[in-house]
Amino acid sequence: MKENLKSFFIKLVAISIAVIMIVNLIFNILLGERLEKIDKIMSLSDSSSRDEVKKKIRSELNKGLKKDQVFSEEDRILIYKIYKKIKKEFSELEKNNN
Repeated sequence: MKENLKSFFIKLVAISIAVIMIVNLIFNILLGERLEKIDKIMSLSDSSSRDEVKKKIRSELNKGLKKDQVFSEEDRILIYKIYKKIKKEFSELEKNNN
């Protein structure tokens, strides 16, 4: 009887440790990286984080400038429409101020 009980507790501890390790591994794979990115975004109050973000933005802008076309056709049309609308609003503002 004691042998069976001892064997049961050893198996129970081994299975419990295995389950804890599997849960930890799944958590780190699925959520750990995402939580790390969220923490990075939230830490923009730190000057080194802001500098890193600035460098990343600059490098992406430089990559975009090296391309033949920065925007897709759909984006160009949308930006052009916004530009025309802003231009119209400024001309109306100018007329109202004179």
